[in-house]
Amino acid sequence: MIYLNYPKCSTCQKAKKFLDKNKIEYENRNIKENNPTYEELKEWYEKSNLPIKKFFNTFGNVYKELGLKDKLESMTDDEKLKLLSTNGMLIKRPIIISDKILIGFKESEWSILKNN
Repeated sequence: MIYLNYPKCSTCQKAKKFLDKNKIEYENRNIKENNPTYEELKEWYEKSNLPIKKFFNTFGNVYKELGLKDKLESMTDDEKLKLLSTNGMLIKRPIIISDKILIGFKESEWSILKNN
């Protein structure tokens, strides 16, 4: 299981506490220092069955600076994945990569990890 996060993010900190408290083993990966590749993102997107917009950190500064709110609609999924692979701060976090893909921290959703 891979835990992608940005250590300064308060939601990521809550998620990490949840994982540690529940003794869930994971590989820690700083999304800013070790940005997911296009290939990884494509695999995770296809595996997740989630809309691609869920992968975007729509509240982030980089998203706003690039004016993506207005640009995403005209982009293909492939273009969006390539864009996400350029900057980890564009990606919503935290993310769990295991047999399931969990984006953002909701304890009720992450509770399925306790049984793995």
